[in-house]
Amino acid sequence: MMQWEGIFEFVAVAETDSFTAAGKRLSISTAQVSRQVSQLENRLNTKLFYRTTRKVSLTEEGSVYYQHCRQVLDSLDEAERAISSLKDKPQGLIRMTAPVTYGENFVMPIVIDFMQQYRDIEVVCELTNRQLDLIEGGFDLAIRLGRLTNSSMMAKRLTHRSQYVCAAPSYIAQFGTPYTLSELSQHNCLIGSQSHWNFIDQGKSKAVKVSGSLSCSSGLSLLSAAIKGLGIVQLPGYYVNDAIEAGQLVVLLAPYQQPKEGIWVLYPHNRHLSPKVRLLVDKLSQEL
Repeated sequence: MMQWEGIFEFVAVAETDSFTAAGKRLSISTAQVSRQVSQLENRLNTKLFYRTTRKVSLTEEGSVYYQHCRQVLDSLDEAERAISSLKDKPQGLIRMTAPVTYGENFVMPIVIDFMQQYRDIEVVCELTNRQLDLIEGGFDLAIRLGRLTNSSMMAKRLTHRSQYVCAAPSYIAQFGTPYTLSELSQHNCLIGSQSHWNFIDQGKSKAVKVSGSLSCSSGLSLLSAAIKGLGIVQLPGYYVNDAIEAGQLVVLLAPYQQPKEGIWVLYPHNRHLSPKVRLLVDKLSQEL
């Protein structure tokens, strides 16, 4: 058993570059992680990490040792998945994260149906508009909207979304209709998490800086403000489609509307999908 002591802690530190993050990932204290790694180094008579107050990085010996440890742990995971796949029903924990509104309205209803189908599955889902680190947080998958920036993750496109610039008829009656992107500077724009709105202008992507009296990270709050005539808003279709159909909002600047953006499921590059996670990904893909 002694040969296994410190291995999980060592791998967690190597993959998160942090003793603190490794502790969070393993749900143990930073001191315990440090103690286990130190004992492992003593047993191997080898320095595995360079440690400074600002950074933790693998030594050359540590890098070689990590590659072998990772292969062993991956083999253990494969063995567990092989056993799990032999069973009639998938079981175990799935940790995931998704944006708040999209997660509440679209992702979680599918996840709940999935859990009704597979009663031995447990799910921990963190709904947040922050892009959490999958490795550090120990997540099996994440739902991401729009453009992807992290090339270290594997990605599968589930569906797409369209962005619409809209305003209420009452706002348009009072302040007029913008017909060009430059006219947005003359209007009260309701701003979400980004101060730039994205468009297509003469075949090229263009980001336009906007400003206004309301800035809020809640898409539902921005939608409500737009319907009440406070200003112009840019939101995905799943926020505004009903209001557009009901005549509460009018689509503006349609010639400049961006092509549809992807809605993705991401999972760590070095982690094969277990049968239970793959089943959930397949269901999300089918339903969405």
